[in-house]
Formats: sequence, C-alpha cells, structure tokens
Amino acid sequence: MQIDPLEAWERLRSSRASRPGRASGGARAKTYSTALEQAQQMLRAAEAVGPQTRPLLVFYGLSQAGRAIAAAAVGLRGEDWNLLAHGIHVTGYHKDFADIEIRTDPAGSSGSFVRLSELLESPVWGGTPAVRLEDVWDALPVNLQYPLSTRDRLTPLYAASEIGSEDHPLLTVEIGDIPDHVVDAGTRQALDGYLAAYPGTAGRDSFVFRTAAGEEVPRYERHLPNAGWLSVHWEMPAESRSAQDRLERLRAMTRGYAGHRYFFPAPAGLSRELHSLMAWWVLLYALSMLARYQPAQWANHINVDSSRHAVPIEKVLEQAMHHLPTLIADTIEEVATWP
Repeated sequence: MQIDPLEAWERLRSSRASRPGRASGGARAKTYSTALEQAQQMLRAAEAVGPQTRPLLVFYGLSQAGRAIAAAAVGLRGEDWNLLAHGIHVTGYHKDFADIEIRTDPAGSSGSFVRLSELLESPVWGGTPAVRLEDVWDALPVNLQYPLSTRDRLTPLYAASEIGSEDHPLLTVEIGDIPDHVVDAGTRQALDGYLAAYPGTAGRDSFVFRTAAGEEVPRYERHLPNAGWLSVHWEMPAESRSAQDRLERLRAMTRGYAGHRYFFPAPAGLSRELHSLMAWWVLLYALSMLARYQPAQWANHINVDSSRHAVPIEKVLEQAMHHLPTLIADTIEEVATWP
C-alpha cells in the first residue's frame, strides 16, 4: 500500500483556497479552513511525542478534521454540519485491552461520531450491544500483522478485479488475505461461514474450485505465506454487464482505503461494516480516553517490558499519522461531490 501523507496534506491545503462542497462560503468555509489547520498542527505535534500522549493529539486531530468533512458535506444541510460532543463512549477499562467496550449515542443524535457515521453510511449502535476494541482494531488493514489475541480474526479482505472493457456476465474478484484457518479447512462450509461476517460478499454465485472426493471445494492460492487468495464470481443482470456496470457493482460491494478496495467485516452485533475513517475514529477515541482518564493503565499497556500490546499500539499510532491525511482527503472528496 503506497501512501504519501505529504501529498495528502498538499491536497488538503490546496482545497482551502477553493473550498469544496458546501464549504464554499460563510461559517462553513471558516470552519473548514480552521479545522483543517488545527488537524494538521495536531498531527504534526503528535510526531514529536511518544505513545504516552500521542493518542490524545492524533484523536483530536482527527476530530477536527471531522468538522472540516462535515462543513464540506453536501448531504448535511441547515445546522447539521455543526458537530457537537463526541457521540461515542468507552467502558470496561478493567478488562483485557482487546475486550474494552465501545458504545455510541443513538441514531439521529448530534454527536460527531453519529453525525459523520450516518453521513458515510457507517453503523451506529446506541447503548447495546457494545463493540469490542479488538473487533475494530482488526477492521483496519494496517493491523493485519498485529493481532491483539490468539482468537480467529475477521480482518479486511483485499479485493482485486480486472474489469476490462468488454461486456461480461460475471464480475470476478480476486479476494486476498483469507486467513489460514479458513484455507486449511478447505471446505465450502468454512468459506461460507467466514464470509458471512462480510456484508459486501453477499449474493456471490460461485468461486474457482477443485474437485476433492467428489466435492467442489475452493481452489485457494497462496501469494504470500499467510495470505490465501480465491477468485469469486458474482453474476451480473443481463442488462447490466458493461465494464462500468461491473465497476459500480464492485464499488457498491466494497469500501475504499487509500486507493484500494476491500471487503470489510461487520463487528459482532452490527449489520454492516464500519467506514474506515470511522473505524480509525473508534480506535483512536478509545486509546485517547485510556491515556487521558486511565493514565496508570495506559502506562501498563504501552510498557514494552511487560505488555504484549505495547509494540502493536506503538505501530498503530505511527500508522495513524501516516494514513489519516490520505483518508481525510479522500473522505472530503467523497462527501463534497455526492449529488
């Protein structure tokens, strides 16, 4: 994954002279420019500190960028763009790091997380059930190599497709990063059970298979030692088989992340997957609340001499500073150009 945060900041700074979407004038324009400047300064400041305080600066940098996103969004009218409060809550600090619990305010409320989630067609879940920190951690591509526990994981599945230019009755997608326990099982049942957690894969018609003991089973390939791949097919309607139709189908089934497409898992209890920016929001909010309100526990979690989570936490905070500028810029373009 090639990500250039400097190029992303250039895009964001350039947008302030010709503000996108509904941020073209008035209070929304001032909020857009000021919030982006604050976001950039906070994320730059985060580079100069260690993990003791870094999550505070990174989260509030993202939070201010969220205000710029809302200011530009054509889907937010009236005063709906003016974000108030957080709209998200963390409990269960006494539990294992992976089991910390996150809840949101109800749908339709004015908290930043709820308002932006609804704008981006990302779920909110009110008071219950809680979403576990590990489920959100695993939903980010940057954490693929950094598990928090030994549980079977639901991680993003890379979606690669050569659409071509000709009409075709099938949309074929090469799905990557299928975990070892699914590949090793080698059965249709194991595959179907695993993909049930990925809403975007619904409606698939077939896959490339081999015959084993008279049964058609998935024909996986390994491009990397721990990454199984499988070609999966979706049948297109007779009237919608052009390259553009198939590209739109792929985009509808997947979500983008820094120029790539992924099938993302839905955290347990939710009907659909989180938008990647909102997954980062959940994770960074939880880490910032730990650092701010539970400093002793936070110190234990980031102690490299005693905590198995210390290095993964360091890595995810480093990646946040690297990835967020691109995700913010992409999200602004997304919400500012919707009809």
